[in-house]
Amino acid sequence: MKRIAAVVLPLICASAFAASPIEQQVSDVTKTPGVSVVHLWAPWCSNCLAELKSGGWPKIIKDNPEARFVFVSIWNAGDDGRAMLKRHEIGDQANVTIIADPGPRRGDGKLTRFLDLPVTWIPTTWVFKGGDLRYALNYGEVRFDVLQQFLTDSMSEWSHKAEARPTP
Repeated sequence: MKRIAAVVLPLICASAFAASPIEQQVSDVTKTPGVSVVHLWAPWCSNCLAELKSGGWPKIIKDNPEARFVFVSIWNAGDDGRAMLKRHEIGDQANVTIIADPGPRRGDGKLTRFLDLPVTWIPTTWVFKGGDLRYALNYGEVRFDVLQQFLTDSMSEWSHKAEARPTP
């Protein structure tokens, strides 16, 4: 019985998270070498609009050409918000991808997880390096000086994975 559980349980856990095509596309970007920023937003969201009006996104995208930025419109019935992003000078950069989750804005079908991470508020901004989540800003507008520091830290060669653990 233990052998069956050892085989079946991992299969059940693996199938619990079935990525949508949009999630798979974003996951593929985050798993490439280097730093990726995933920004969940919606054109109707006042906090998202305030962030766009600040001019911080075009500046941080320009200042970090080696990073990839993925703007994922959620809770917006499949509209990617490209027109609004273009009005705020986002989208023509080579390191920017704009996509939309097709799900509804409200109700039972509303997106509550993305990349198997909880989504409770927008805007939400995540910084990945080589598939590892480095920083998660899960509640509200980003401060661009803080995001720049997160990007700088993520691009550095430092990693805690190489550190030896102290012996007890």
